[in-house]
Amino acid sequence: MIKIAQIGVGYWGPNILRNFYDIENVEVKKVVDKNPDRQKYVKQKYRTIETGEDIGEIIGDKEIDAVIISTPAKLHYEMAKKVLLSNKHCFVEKPLALNTIEARELIKIAEEKKLVLMVGHVFLYNAAVNDLKKRISNGELGKIYYVYSQRLNLGKVRSDVNALWNFAPHDVSIILYLLEKMPVTVSASGMSCIQEGIEDIVFMNMKFSNGIIAHCHVSWLDPNKTRIMTIIGSKKMIIYNDLSDYKIQIFDKGIDVNSKNQYLGDFDSFGKFQLIKRAGDIIIPKIDFEEPLKSEALHFIECVREGKKPLSDGKSGLEVTQIIEAAMKSLNNKSVEIQI
Repeated sequence: MIKIAQIGVGYWGPNILRNFYDIENVEVKKVVDKNPDRQKYVKQKYRTIETGEDIGEIIGDKEIDAVIISTPAKLHYEMAKKVLLSNKHCFVEKPLALNTIEARELIKIAEEKKLVLMVGHVFLYNAAVNDLKKRISNGELGKIYYVYSQRLNLGKVRSDVNALWNFAPHDVSIILYLLEKMPVTVSASGMSCIQEGIEDIVFMNMKFSNGIIAHCHVSWLDPNKTRIMTIIGSKKMIIYNDLSDYKIQIFDKGIDVNSKNQYLGDFDSFGKFQLIKRAGDIIIPKIDFEEPLKSEALHFIECVREGKKPLSDGKSGLEVTQIIEAAMKSLNNKSVEIQI
């Protein structure tokens, strides 16, 4: 029996708690939250779970093996550090930290104490994203040209972080997972429409050493809820729509050059140089879908029980933090490109 505790049960916390509570041979012993209403919610829904408001109740409990952190992002580093220093495994919601110095410190502590440190990059446990990764890895799309994503909705507006920190870690973690590379430069531009100094809309660009460009558009000031990523390859193109029943659509479309050599100088005349528009089938693969958060929770417990390295480990959290931190520097410096 693995005994765990959770810090924070606000907006996303109830979903995390539900999934960990349902795992066999796992006991959620305590939940702490400073809001009395949230404590009341836990007591009413889960009568066996102890509640409180002081993290010390968890840190000092030697029976607890692992702790889930689901607090506002600005508290992630502080809480995770206390958890790790108390010799407990740690699952922390994204982002791991709000700067790379803090993220590196958490990784170092976890390594020194041989503890599992896992970050809540939940989309890495999404069956559609994993299907997408397999298709890219086996060359089905050909050479990847570019990727772009949109993560938009109307609210929930945050005051502790901007839309970039709130939304972009999801898309950045997916893109890094798919491309298996870090970008060489990052740039971003945005607008603060509602609250001064807190960007509601951000457009971020990542450039990679192999020529791929990835673009992320995030906003909590948009009329439609949108969760779409498009990947353009030389052979095929894919749209991943997380809100659709048909999450993956594969388009056998593209532009082919009608020659063994694509350079215009190799042709006798411009008339012999042709770009052929190719339009083939649209395929919607069947994907056996399981709640990604459930898969993520099970993976964390498996890593704790067997001493495995998580898919979304501290390094994964650090890389996402590095990119968002660089994007923030660009935002605050007239959208200049920042080297990674």
